[in-house]
Amino acid sequence: MRVQPGTLGLVTLSIEIPEATLRALGPSPSEAEGTVRLAAAMKLHELGHLSSGAAADLAGITRVEFLYRLGEFGVNAFQESPEELAHELAALRSTRA
Repeated sequence: MRVQPGTLGLVTLSIEIPEATLRALGPSPSEAEGTVRLAAAMKLHELGHLSSGAAADLAGITRVEFLYRLGEFGVNAFQESPEELAHELAALRSTRA
């Protein structure tokens, strides 16, 4: 891990991956890097470790694009459990009554 001087809290991480994996991830190392960054951001968001904004920053895309692309990874944009959604729906119904 290396902190880049003159940056606002940016840290460089490096990982070693097999060449075959690199080829599977994209036609170039930079495209493979983007794929890995997006996948990591999606999973970390799905697990609740990152907000959608922080995950978008990690992926290097806008929050709107990140939210749009969640479906490509089978990740729900809304992290509420069925019980939480039922509670919210009940609360909404009670305000209409």
